[in-house]
Amino acid sequence: MNAQTARLSRSARRLKTVITQQPDLVEAAQKLRYQVFSEEYGSDLGATVPGIDADEFDQFCDHLIVTDESTGELVATTRVLHHSQAVEAGGFYSEGEFELSSLYQLPGTVAELGRTCVHPDYRNGATISLLWASVAEYLVSRNVDYLIGCASIGMSDGGLKAWRIARYLQREFLAGEEYRVTPLRALPHLTHAVSEDRPVDVPALIKAYMRLGARVCGEPCWDPEFRCADLLVVLDVNNLASRYSRHFMRKQAQ
Repeated sequence: MNAQTARLSRSARRLKTVITQQPDLVEAAQKLRYQVFSEEYGSDLGATVPGIDADEFDQFCDHLIVTDESTGELVATTRVLHHSQAVEAGGFYSEGEFELSSLYQLPGTVAELGRTCVHPDYRNGATISLLWASVAEYLVSRNVDYLIGCASIGMSDGGLKAWRIARYLQREFLAGEEYRVTPLRALPHLTHAVSEDRPVDVPALIKAYMRLGARVCGEPCWDPEFRCADLLVVLDVNNLASRYSRHFMRKQAQ
């Protein structure tokens, strides 16, 4: 494919979002998750069905998906576990990684975002913005006050990148004491110094979190199954960055 054809292909994309629990769409999302997390990043998902990333939380979640209407392909997905559904599920997914007692004291409704991924061919601002727009509309419609989620950083280099990003985010975007959590499996500290002088390459999805106004809740957790470091982040829905909230909430005002 030459450059001109590639530009035409990108311009011809018509993306749409939907929030669903429909089994066939959930399975398509699970296949994309497996493709990204296992095949691309080498995570050990413990899949019981080949090619599908599924866990016990999927049945309780609302799944937000982005589809390319020109091809019918599912190109991005995330899932939201509302507090009312978390009660049925026995808790939030992130409780397997962090002690969350402080967040349960927050005055409002908490929901959890998870398993967010984007097809490699669609990792651009338009796709990610559309996904977050769907998330934002969901939060408003379900009266969510706080959104939490695990922001993952790969550890293919042994953890140096993860520590550099974690330290940068803690320095620039640390949440207040009332939001702090403790990792159940702390990320092993490096024996050598982590330089803070060089630029930090923060993953695109984490950048999107921070632009929305999210903050990190403390130290990272080591996730050996996904072979990554996780930072718990929290977003006060009432304090969405203004340039995003005006864009995302426009439909709500109409």
